[in-house]
Amino acid sequence: MKILNAYAGLGGNRLKWKGHSVTAVEWDPKIAKVYSDQFPNDEIIIGDAHQFILDHFREFDFIWTSPPCQSHSKMNKATRHPKKRYPDLSLYEEIIFLRHFFKGGYVVENVQPYYEPLIKPTAIVGRHYFWSSFFISPFLTNKRNIKSFITRSTIKEAEILKKWLGISYDGALYYNGNANPCQVLLNCVHPDIGEAVLKQYKSNTILL
Repeated sequence: MKILNAYAGLGGNRLKWKGHSVTAVEWDPKIAKVYSDQFPNDEIIIGDAHQFILDHFREFDFIWTSPPCQSHSKMNKATRHPKKRYPDLSLYEEIIFLRHFFKGGYVVENVQPYYEPLIKPTAIVGRHYFWSSFFISPFLTNKRNIKSFITRSTIKEAEILKKWLGISYDGALYYNGNANPCQVLLNCVHPDIGEAVLKQYKSNTILL
């Protein structure tokens, strides 16, 4: 199966996908390098995943896309975030586009937002919202979260997150001016969830 892993990040969701041809799109070269080290057989494209989906969606059997969650997260209403911003509606652009034009299976993943979702999700698993072309059961995994997950911010805690996710790289990884060494890891979907969602699709429980 040909899979597009858009906004691939470090590849947490992809870790347990076996026997598939995967193309990953990631805009940050440092993050893409870590992904490539973990998945040397994947095709890695450094670029704009939003545009790549529009240009290449017909080339894939299955699309997983995880648009940036920061503008939707409940953390936007925390007192330590005084600067306000609009929610990035490219999330909903991708849901609508894939729903109407993509003939394969797809999953759009994001976090639980601080507002009522503009489109009702297909499934909610822990902190993750999913919009998909197939049924996702409310499966459980004992690794979907850890205590005080979202507040982790030290190098020591980053090492804990690496072990939890099964992702390995040396030192701390920062991007886009972010000073939290945990943030790139907090953006990941746990491999158990990525595996379970793909298995759901392969079981052919397609929504009518």
